[in-house]
Amino acid sequence: MRIAVGAAASLLAIVLAVPAAGAAPGTTAHAVTTTATGLWRMDGYGTVLAIDARGAQEYQTTAVSCLKGYFATAGRKPGTYDVEGAVLTVRPAPDGEHARFGADIAVGHRQLRRIGSLPAACTRPPATDPRTAFDVFWQSFEENYPFFAAKGIDWHAVRDRYRPLVHKTTPRAQLFDVFSRMITPLHDAHVLVQDGGRHYGVARPGTVIPTGELNDKVKKFVVGRDLAQATDRQDFAGGLITYADLKQQGLGYLRIASFDGYDQDDPSYTAQLAELDRALDTVLTPARVRALRGLVIDLRINGGGSDALGIRIAERLTDTPYVAYAKRARNDPADPTRHTRPEPIPVTPYHGPRYTGPITLLTGGSTVSAGETFTQALIDRPGRTVRIGQPTQGVFSDVMVRDLPNGMAVWLPNEEYLTRTGRTFDGTGIPPQISEPVFTDEEFAKNRDSAFDRAVELLRSGR
Repeated sequence: MRIAVGAAASLLAIVLAVPAAGAAPGTTAHAVTTTATGLWRMDGYGTVLAIDARGAQEYQTTAVSCLKGYFATAGRKPGTYDVEGAVLTVRPAPDGEHARFGADIAVGHRQLRRIGSLPAACTRPPATDPRTAFDVFWQSFEENYPFFAAKGIDWHAVRDRYRPLVHKTTPRAQLFDVFSRMITPLHDAHVLVQDGGRHYGVARPGTVIPTGELNDKVKKFVVGRDLAQATDRQDFAGGLITYADLKQQGLGYLRIASFDGYDQDDPSYTAQLAELDRALDTVLTPARVRALRGLVIDLRINGGGSDALGIRIAERLTDTPYVAYAKRARNDPADPTRHTRPEPIPVTPYHGPRYTGPITLLTGGSTVSAGETFTQALIDRPGRTVRIGQPTQGVFSDVMVRDLPNGMAVWLPNEEYLTRTGRTFDGTGIPPQISEPVFTDEEFAKNRDSAFDRAVELLRSGR
């Protein structure tokens, strides 16, 4: 997901690329089963996929449940399947028993293993009473959530406290409140309880999750103060991306408020990528790239979206291939310390004009999700990148959307994004290298933007 508009679609994204059926005479039985059709269990994620000519049906499984999730329909191109504007891939290995799963809107891949039959729980309708919903809710976290130890939460004690409050006749609103109380101590912006249009989630203490209203307020302040004497200011992607040449000769300013929602008429990843490329092609022209001596990138209000779009931008900021981060998922329902093999996510230099000079990167507590993975992707960027402001929100994982048998849903993370040294920033956020206040009441009242001023001064002085 990532927290921004279209987050749910990001989670559901799935392209299924089915290789041609058939094999040469004399090949083994295993060799001819290199088709995506059949049943697959995903390493981690508690997911089973049932694929046939019509599409792919997701089943969400735990030790106590199996519920149908999304259905991805056959796409226009052979072997592709679409779900809510996103496309996914399943590429079987030559042995026919393993496959690799990917989504165009996300980075990295997931591993699949062929299975012979659906779990027994998937073949019968689930009970829908409140206590069954509670058990599925609790078990979904028990098997997938990676951060209980880091947050000092005894999840078993949480069950012992709240399960006696839930009965077969517990009102729906009361059950929603119980779930909300259970997740509050996590202070995890990627955890959410949903019942139709009602949502509940809690951010890291002392931070604010971005909203359209907050973004509009901050953008108005930045344009009126920081960009008052800037030239060639341009908005892209419905105003979510802004570029300006600063009054200090040779310095540029790039504000990115989201990694999603760039094309409101077409929710597909292809459309979002096209709009992003249009903006970057307009901004990073050969002449401007030659002239720029420094670039301020402002992520202080960024609601997240697609990690893949963040990598796309990083590709425009380097001449040298490097690894942005490695991605792994919790992979044992009974052991939160076991994970899938970390997959390095590469940054490959873009084929067109690239800016490779100094960058000052502005972040804060309202830098969320894909805004944070983009921040992490620049930590090992060749060249000089300095982070200024406040720590980011501290949520990185793609979000699992788990349906409950009573029609409610819960969102939760199950992945970690690792630095070159194996560090993660979940919970704490990525710290700045230079601390400055970010959009505090005092800053607004005194018409100050200390982080921006520090970023510009650092680039101007060449320090």
